[in-house]
Amino acid sequence: MDFKTFSKLIMIEQTLFALPFALLGVLFAGGGTIQNWIWVVIALTAARTAGMSFNRVIDADIDAKNPRTAERPLPKGEINRKTVWLTAIAACLIFIFSAWMLNPLCFYLSFFGVFLLFTYSFFKRFSALSHFYLGLVEAAAPIGGYLAVTGEISFLPVLLGIIILAWIAGLDILYALADMGFDREHHLHSLPVSLGRKRALGVAALCYAISMGAMILTGLLTGQKGPYWIALVVIAGIFFYQLLLARRPDIEEATVKILKINGIIAPVLFVGTLIDYAGRWLVD
Repeated sequence: MDFKTFSKLIMIEQTLFALPFALLGVLFAGGGTIQNWIWVVIALTAARTAGMSFNRVIDADIDAKNPRTAERPLPKGEINRKTVWLTAIAACLIFIFSAWMLNPLCFYLSFFGVFLLFTYSFFKRFSALSHFYLGLVEAAAPIGGYLAVTGEISFLPVLLGIIILAWIAGLDILYALADMGFDREHHLHSLPVSLGRKRALGVAALCYAISMGAMILTGLLTGQKGPYWIALVVIAGIFFYQLLLARRPDIEEATVKILKINGIIAPVLFVGTLIDYAGRWLVD
């Protein structure tokens, strides 16, 4: 498997999109050490690779039937299933080893992380709550980043997890709007299918509101300054714009725009938080 096929398989840009999730946890835990940053980056990259590989091989037959996903490497025959399974297993082992290099708590929790990564793809086959299960999978990143530094569970990493869980669940609901017809035909579950478009949009808006509320509470509890709050204003604007896009008649074109602009949110939140903490560190 060459790098181009590998990057298409795991959507490497999505790994870059998710990386700030874990690093936010590191920042809110006080910054940690260089070793913390290195092993968190390796762990997150391995986890994303495992999760995407599991998803692609488990959903290969479904993806082949969906015009939106039929061009992915596995349905097109650019790569075989055995290779994808081996990639997923190798990535899981790297993830577990990286967690072991961080601290015992991260190591023990890494096995639960693998369980989440593997089971997510099956969830939409029997429950419309799959959006929230995906949010839970992604929420493990900031929680893990925080625990990588502290090695202790507290309220703050849980709050960081709520930010990501609600945000990703809302985004995934919007993303599912484009597949309503396909999901209904093939008996796949989603909130747009279960509730209809209008109500699903309402749930997505509520998820975004919860995520924003958790961001505000996090900022208040940790004494964040100007850069963090500016980032939140930008993110609130993006959330609102995404919800407006989702109401457009051409939902497939709107979904592309929603995903594209969504890629800005994590870097904006990370940079705002980093500038805030960097200012404190320089003063100290």
